[in-house]
Amino acid sequence: MKNFKNRLFYLYSGIIYVFLIVIFVIASISFLEEHATNLLVSTFAANKQQSENIVEVVIDDYSVQKYKWPWTKDRLADILDYFKSYSHPSVIGMDLDISYSPDMQQSDKRFVEILKKMKNVVIGFSPETLPNDDDKEYMAEFEKRYSLNLNEKVSVPPSPYNGVRISKMNFQNPTPNYGSVMVDNSISSGTVLSYGNILKIKDKYYPSLAFKMYLIANGTNDVTVDNKFIKVEKNGLNYPYSHYNNGSIKSFIRFYRFLYNGDTESSYSHLNVSASKILDSYYALKSGITPDNHPELFSPDNNMYVNPKLFNGKVVFVGGNISGPSADVMRTPMNIRHPGVDIQATVYDNIQNGYSLDFSDFWIEIFIFAFLCLTSFVSVMKMPFFKGLFSLMFLDFMYLVMVCFFASQGYIMCYATPIACQIVTIVFAYSFKFISENRSKEQIKSAMGKYLSKDIMQSVVKNIEDLKLGGKRAVVTVLFSDIRGFTSMSEKMSADEVCTVLNEYFSEMEPIITKYNGVINKFIGDAIMAIFGEPIEDENHPQNAVKCAYEMLKRVRYLRDKWLEEGKPRIEIGVGINTGEVFIGNIGTETRMEYTVIGDTVNLASRIESYNKVYKTNLLVSKSTYAYISDIADTIKIKDVQIRGKAKKTDIYEVLKINCKDC
Repeated sequence: MKNFKNRLFYLYSGIIYVFLIVIFVIASISFLEEHATNLLVSTFAANKQQSENIVEVVIDDYSVQKYKWPWTKDRLADILDYFKSYSHPSVIGMDLDISYSPDMQQSDKRFVEILKKMKNVVIGFSPETLPNDDDKEYMAEFEKRYSLNLNEKVSVPPSPYNGVRISKMNFQNPTPNYGSVMVDNSISSGTVLSYGNILKIKDKYYPSLAFKMYLIANGTNDVTVDNKFIKVEKNGLNYPYSHYNNGSIKSFIRFYRFLYNGDTESSYSHLNVSASKILDSYYALKSGITPDNHPELFSPDNNMYVNPKLFNGKVVFVGGNISGPSADVMRTPMNIRHPGVDIQATVYDNIQNGYSLDFSDFWIEIFIFAFLCLTSFVSVMKMPFFKGLFSLMFLDFMYLVMVCFFASQGYIMCYATPIACQIVTIVFAYSFKFISENRSKEQIKSAMGKYLSKDIMQSVVKNIEDLKLGGKRAVVTVLFSDIRGFTSMSEKMSADEVCTVLNEYFSEMEPIITKYNGVINKFIGDAIMAIFGEPIEDENHPQNAVKCAYEMLKRVRYLRDKWLEEGKPRIEIGVGINTGEVFIGNIGTETRMEYTVIGDTVNLASRIESYNKVYKTNLLVSKSTYAYISDIADTIKIKDVQIRGKAKKTDIYEVLKINCKDC
């Protein structure tokens, strides 16, 4: 039964622990892990040097104030013509929503004409989940012109996308290149951590804006995808990807630290130029103001015009970052309003240099979680409190150092959730240890209570920190009871029979003594020594001792009749009671002590009990006890008794009857 209860205790404890772990894992992943990941990505993983061959042209607030918004295609055409006529960038990406009017207005036509002459420009598009049936013919031509030549060596899940969200245009005047500009949220809070470099629409694959720009810069459209890498065989690119999501083959972005404008940190990780400066420079160049005849106006120190040579051989991104709710900004680990054009530039930089982030997989997380939790539980259970606590703090510190080191290498490990679960484990372990120790203590107390009085045991436990030899003097009542003729009776019985009789006798007497606030001090063979008044404080201890003895005698009469029917021997008991001052406390040595009472009062009680044999009585009390019970008991005085060990004779009293309702 006890083992069954222990198993239930361990089972319930395990269920509670698992429940707590599940709750805290869910809570940590929902509320803590994102912040830990963002901190690792922005503080430790963003340690690579950004490439100097990437420049961002930003349509910012100053641009739309100077050149009134919304812009016609003429403004965009002017920017492209600036690069076509005066500069020679490697590739240009338009991270903009390029729409065309149905009747192809003059500004649209000029924009398209410039695009036709610039084969190194990539226009952004966004996918659609529910295309119009009228778009089927258009999409068929779009697939033919802009999809990748993809060698697919891995099964990519079906895509939710069936079309593209761009305005139809005349394919006789096509945009040279298209790339997806879709950046969706990587985690529930909306933080962008990954980017889809290849997008699946129906059963065709399309490059992202950044990846298409990379392919153009390297003169190829042939791509292979296996179960780990996006490969471009022409230049030996093996770019790792991490997962599929929403029809995209995605890689985790390795961000760069933002550049500074003087002493102020900007919102850009790459060199950026306001679109207004490009337009100003374009119009100046058109009017004949050039770096050759006016070098001071194109000097970086002057900051009036932008020298076209800045963009020679560079990768140029054109995008917007205008204030307001519709701004092209996203939450990333680096900034809550990270410009989309800078994210696109970062992705290109990652592909160009083979940079990416890698996150630890599920089984590694499980191993870390199990190791931390198991180590914590064992430390709590086996080590002293402070030693265990400091050991766990050192373990957490070393784990933090390891996590930060791996993050600096581009490998992000889970931190908040294992630590949260470890804390739960520590709290649970200390609670489990506390409850287990209390259960053990209760079992020990219960076991020791069979050898010592429970009241004495409680007194010891209560003063456990101050347990020492010594005690105090107190007035108590001492009761001795003894079975008459037990020695001769036991000679006729086997040891097992003697043990059975004694155990049943003591089992019947113990509750009666406890009922009257008595404490069994010891069993002496067939005798019982009980104390009234200490350690249980009781002002009426003489009366209660006598009432107890009177009830014990009645219970013996019941046992005698019962045992006669069972063929067991007839028994009689004698009880002696004395009240007086004793020394009560711990007697013995520092390593072995006994809680007991000593003094003449104890000896006299024992002597009085022995006179029951002389006077053929059952219950005798001393003169000092009689003084407390004379009004509740019928007694017979036995005068001038010579007590062994006493010089003077004394009176003792036989108690015949107790005059009380409950006796």
